[in-house]
This record gives sequence, structure tokens and C-alpha cells, in this order.
Amino acid sequence: MPSIEIANVPSLDLELLRTFVAVVEAGGFTRAGNRVHRTQSTVSQQIRKLEEDLGLRLLHRVGGSVSPTEGGEKLLGYARRLLAISAEARAVLNEPGRQSVVRLGVPEDFAGRPLTDLLSGFAGSCPHIRLDTTSGWSAALHRLLDADELDLALVKRDVGDGRCLARWPERLIWVAGTTLDTSIDPLPLALFPQGCIYRQRAVEAVEGLGRRWRLAFVGQGLAGVQAAVASGIGVGLLTEGTVQDEHRRLGPSDGFPDPRPSEVALIARRSRLTKPIGELAEFLRQTLGSTL
Repeated sequence: MPSIEIANVPSLDLELLRTFVAVVEAGGFTRAGNRVHRTQSTVSQQIRKLEEDLGLRLLHRVGGSVSPTEGGEKLLGYARRLLAISAEARAVLNEPGRQSVVRLGVPEDFAGRPLTDLLSGFAGSCPHIRLDTTSGWSAALHRLLDADELDLALVKRDVGDGRCLARWPERLIWVAGTTLDTSIDPLPLALFPQGCIYRQRAVEAVEGLGRRWRLAFVGQGLAGVQAAVASGIGVGLLTEGTVQDEHRRLGPSDGFPDPRPSEVALIARRSRLTKPIGELAEFLRQTLGSTL
């Protein structure tokens, strides 16, 4: 690899790169201005300056929408990496005693009392770490991890689907309300949104039986699906730990064979973990199994 005369290479302005990334992610200059606390005209000037510095057009502007050009797409990855490195350097050089921030993503149906109690215990035992937790569906958590907006994430997935720091098996249970006739055709289902592995498991299992089905309820959170099942709106597929007393469990004798298992996996964006991230990862490895 040829050497680079660093002193002779023009540098990239991090503030201009920050604005560029904000424009691409927000899809417009006004929304980007809100993110970086700049006026729309200032954002436009900064993008123009960056384009002039690089000697190429970075954005397509069509009506009110904005999208990156081919050159802009190439720059976007570098810009995100440079900004992340800058933020990491500042964090490492912070004064002693300041809290390190660790960003954790957890599945939507995990954001209840057992996990919050667990994380509260971690915060109490590690006062030098500030834990920022985001809940969401696994697909969204993967996107946040890829965008370097999370350090660790707990995701639902197929068993053994890729590398991870730790994994825990999940047993899925068919459930219905006490009065629902599960022989009706088409079978009403109470499911999570598109992209959820439980929804995928439920649909493939019902179709594998040769049964017709209809979507009777889509819940954006665990509580909604639990309530819909309990009230008899439809059949649902839940983890064993989230089945309620109001639910009737269904099995092979009811015409519902056991679905394929899934797992919860702890994944990280980087293979090398900082000490605070490693502390949280080890804590979860040791304790999470008790909440599942």
C-alpha cells in the first residue's frame, strides 16, 4: 500500500460531514437542520462547501426530497466512521471519573419489569457506567446497531443464526382465549408486526398444516397481543414466560404442533469491546437467563 503524505492531503471538516450525514438520514435540509441545530440556509451552505471541497456533487435534490448521489453514497460510510471515531476519541479522553455511556437495545417484549429490574441492578453495581436503553423490534435493533447507534443488542432470531456474544433458547407456545373455537376457518391470528420472528413462525406453522388464516389483530407491543389473545380475538404465539393465566395453551392434541424454536442473542457491532461494554455483556451473560 503506497504511503500518504498526510501533510499534503486536505482534511475533511467533521462539522460539514456531520451535516451531510444528517441531511441523508433526515431526507431533507429542514429536518437535518433540526438535528444539527442549524438553519436550513446554513445547512445548504455547509453542503455546498463540502461539495466544493471534494469537487463533486453529493446529493440529488428532487422537489422536497434529497438522496445521495453515487459519490455521496461512497462518502456516507466514511463520514459515519470518522464521526464515530471522533466521538470515541472524545469519550476515551474524558476526565477521570466521568460516566461511560453504553447503549443497549432490547426486544419490545423484554421492556417489562423483570428486565428493567435486572438493568437497574447493573446500574447500581456499576455507577461509573451510564446505561442508555432502547426497546424495539429485532429488525429495528439490527439497523440501529449497523448505524452505530447501539453498542449491544438483544435480538430474537433463528437458532444459531450468526455470531453472538451469548445466546439463550426460547420456547414458543400457542395460546388462545378460553372461549375461542380454534377449529374455525379461516383461523384468526393475533400477531406482532411484520418482521417479528414470532409472526413468521406462526404463519409458516399454520400454512404448513394446510389451514387458512386471517390477521385478526396486529399488536405493536406485547401487552396488546396478550390482551387480544385473552379476549378471544385470535390465536397467538408467545414465549413461555409471557403466557398469562387468562390464556389457554394449545398443543399437538389441539391441532397445533410445537413451532420451531427461536433464541435470544446478544450481539455487538464491534468484535473488540470497550471495558464498559464488556462489563455489561458479561453481566447479561451471567444473569439474563433467569428472566427468560
